[in-house]
Amino acid sequence: MRNITDPSLAVLLVLLSMAASGQEQQSADDLASPLDQTVPVAEEETAPEAPETGEQPISEDEMLREFARFRDLMDERNFDEADISAKRVVEMTIKFYGPQSHEAAKALNNLAIVQHNNGQYAAAIQNFTAAIEILEVVRDRLNEELVNPLRGLGAAQLGNGRPDLAAASFGRATHITHVNEGPHNIEQVEILESLAEARVRLGDLDGARETLDRIYALNVRHFEDNILGLLPSLMRRAEWQHRAGYYNDERATYRRAIRIIETGADKDDPRLIEPLIALGRSYYYFEAVIDGTRGSFASTGEAYFKRAARIAESAEDYPWLDLANARLALADFYVTNETHNRARSIYLEVWNELSLDEDRMNMRRELLERPIPIREEALPRYTRGGAEGKPADSFQTGTIRVDYTVSPRGRVTNIRTEAQPIEFTDMQRMVHREIRSRVFRPLLVDGVPAESDNQVFTHEFFYEDSELEEIRSKKATLEQQKAESP
Repeated sequence: MRNITDPSLAVLLVLLSMAASGQEQQSADDLASPLDQTVPVAEEETAPEAPETGEQPISEDEMLREFARFRDLMDERNFDEADISAKRVVEMTIKFYGPQSHEAAKALNNLAIVQHNNGQYAAAIQNFTAAIEILEVVRDRLNEELVNPLRGLGAAQLGNGRPDLAAASFGRATHITHVNEGPHNIEQVEILESLAEARVRLGDLDGARETLDRIYALNVRHFEDNILGLLPSLMRRAEWQHRAGYYNDERATYRRAIRIIETGADKDDPRLIEPLIALGRSYYYFEAVIDGTRGSFASTGEAYFKRAARIAESAEDYPWLDLANARLALADFYVTNETHNRARSIYLEVWNELSLDEDRMNMRRELLERPIPIREEALPRYTRGGAEGKPADSFQTGTIRVDYTVSPRGRVTNIRTEAQPIEFTDMQRMVHREIRSRVFRPLLVDGVPAESDNQVFTHEFFYEDSELEEIRSKKATLEQQKAESP
């Protein structure tokens, strides 16, 4: 296992921190953790006769109406109101079925899902755990119904800064699928992807890589008679490899996807466009070393971008937006490689194509009328490299605000930085260095690259009070020594 401060973890740790904290609170569709996809809202079952409680009886219709309201609120992503409704469903279900019932377990699971979406990880953990304990009693410890709440529990534990506990939860969920569906069941893939995330959060990149290899083997076995069906899993695998910094592996995976399409279809199949562009972009993060000389990605990435654009242009009835994005990928490469005349020519062509009607002009505003990062590295979220084994509420939040200008050539100028608290100067330097090294698709005005000032980037990072006290104490000691020196 690698130490969590290993610099090779930096990119992936940042992305995982986003996936396990802020990103989860945007919408259920955006979650990196498996909530909508792997912990679906449970269906209510037809209720039996209500037990004698001495309280006002709950009718079946009343309970089902509240549950329907809860489902509507979830569909609307109104998680605050859904939380209230889910608690009401739990209360009614316990009164109607009893606290140690299968139905109570499902209601608690639903409540935990909402709490996870709201970032209430401790409460979600409590309710996922309660649902699991009930199912263990009314079913058994290896029942397949335990899989969903275990996945939800693991996701909440990741959000709460406990990847060690999350790995155990995902591992148990995987074991249960083996017992019920066999060791090669394809349903375990999403659980294994979550397990890989937990292992990376622990700093166990080798373990994460082993899990990804296992996922790949399962997909190869499942799609043995449908080789083109392997493509989605290959694309996900390459994305994982990129996030982990395994750029050579990433490129090998994209090349395999390309070969599969060329063999199963032909060399001008539009399905080649996505892996070709992704393969080209992978070279933004790597400079080939040939005969001891560090080379440029210009001789490698360009060919893939050009081929993708050519296939998109020649494909019959190819969607106009996908065509525009394929051309923009090539133009972006030229900006990154500082071949600006070629970039300007393509940008102007795309600008004109996206000016033909209102729908296209809406996309023009999105794609061309603001600077968009082409090449960027992730930034660390924790001042000491990680938060393994520590709950999220043990950290304070700091911010670094960077104001800057993007030039017509897509480069960053005029950087101004503000930080709170100001003591974490190492973090400020990393943010400043990263923003200065970024490359942007420049703002276009009438199809021509232009300067865009007043750009703002805000980086949130997490630190412990003891760290800040230590920095301030060292600073005070130095100041005292200076004052006392002759």
